[in-house]
Amino acid sequence: MQEKLERAAMALREADGLVISAGAGMGVDSGLPDFRGDQGFWKAYPPYARLGLSFMNLANPRWFREDPALAWGFYGHRLELYRRTVPHEGFALLRRWSERTTLGSFVFTSNVDGQFQRAGFDPGRIVECHGAIDFLQCTASCGVGTFSADGVHVDVDPETFRARDPLPRCPRCGALARPSILMFGDDGWDSSRVEVQEQNLDAWMTRARGARLVAIECGAGTAVPSVRHFNEQLRRVSPGLLLLRINLREPEAPEGHLGLPLGALAALRAIEACR
Repeated sequence: MQEKLERAAMALREADGLVISAGAGMGVDSGLPDFRGDQGFWKAYPPYARLGLSFMNLANPRWFREDPALAWGFYGHRLELYRRTVPHEGFALLRRWSERTTLGSFVFTSNVDGQFQRAGFDPGRIVECHGAIDFLQCTASCGVGTFSADGVHVDVDPETFRARDPLPRCPRCGALARPSILMFGDDGWDSSRVEVQEQNLDAWMTRARGARLVAIECGAGTAVPSVRHFNEQLRRVSPGLLLLRINLREPEAPEGHLGLPLGALAALRAIEACR
């Protein structure tokens, strides 16, 4: 382990730029609930256990049609939770490491919690591949596009986790609004904002061609493999890149790369101690 930490620290000292990627495990050290498995989800949301509804059941756009109070109870609570959550120290470490490189960093995350922006990362250098809870869209597809959730507050009954009226509405047509998040079985997600983010990433990667890059992957497992797939593609287009995979349960990394069986914050602190 110590050898791996020292190798990671050396790679960071020599890097021209960082690609930082994160899955749900990145938020656990900030106190966000771990939704791994139904039991973890139901521990955070007991009313849904009584209803027999899993995370996959609830994270479905059909509820905005069939039971908007149920849908906004789930997402309204998460909206306020993420707003209150303070990003853990690991975010600050990643920022400092980025600032010491010539190219800086670019972030790719499957999380919808906005934690990287709250930690001070440049919003123009972030891809939120599943969308973001801080942005909404119209359920009637009126053409308004995505719009900010700033000023939107949902009153959620803490016993039932159902939302009380008024529910968020589209500023153009008045129809029910929904989070601009890719849900399960979702054919109505407005991905235009993420497409712009991906164009920014492509432009940054073009500038970084031939540079010494380190990819730091934090808390991204195989259950939702979006981040891992991204890093597989990244390794193909940047053959000299070093992948540093930080994952408490699934740390296995490709040959020649580094896997650390630690939580995100513990691993980042341990690397910093070697720098």
